[in-house]
Amino acid sequence: MTEQNQGGDEQVAIVEALKTPNPHDLGIELPEDRDEAVDFLLRALEASQQESTSYLDDLKRVAADFDNYRKRTLREQRTILDRAAERVIQKLLPALDSLDAAVNTKVESEAGQQLLSGMLGTREQLLAALGEEGLRVIPTVGEKFDPEVHEPVGAPSGEGQLVVSQELRRGYLLNDRLIRAALVTLELKET
Repeated sequence: MTEQNQGGDEQVAIVEALKTPNPHDLGIELPEDRDEAVDFLLRALEASQQESTSYLDDLKRVAADFDNYRKRTLREQRTILDRAAERVIQKLLPALDSLDAAVNTKVESEAGQQLLSGMLGTREQLLAALGEEGLRVIPTVGEKFDPEVHEPVGAPSGEGQLVVSQELRRGYLLNDRLIRAALVTLELKET
């Protein structure tokens, strides 16, 4: 087929599309009376508009349902990832406790100092990596006692404000959610 024939075929298709359809092409029989035919066409138009509105409403509802599904799925995935991270971090807490205990020991020899320095570096690297995942150490010594994040060992009696005097075991928050309370001793400060 030549380019000229292709151009002619496209023009014929455009002219055909622009032609007013006749009632038989649309599958309807119009009454002979012009007023009745207009009334019939107006009713058909109204029915078509109602049907298209119904389809549009259904489409909007399906789109909203899909958007809600997508958001819910993303939330569920985030929850699963958070729980997995929490489980891994919970399993690492005893190792952090061991490193905390090791770096708090007193050493006299040069070799002991080097070993202590290596453990301190390892602990800091581990805390930094876990910090990137949302782990934060709960502040303790000198802080006002907070029963939400501090677990006291014994409690002094008397009047005054309870303040953390010593940290026995570090506590941690993961993305602002408590995963382990800090084990602390308390003292009274006069107010």
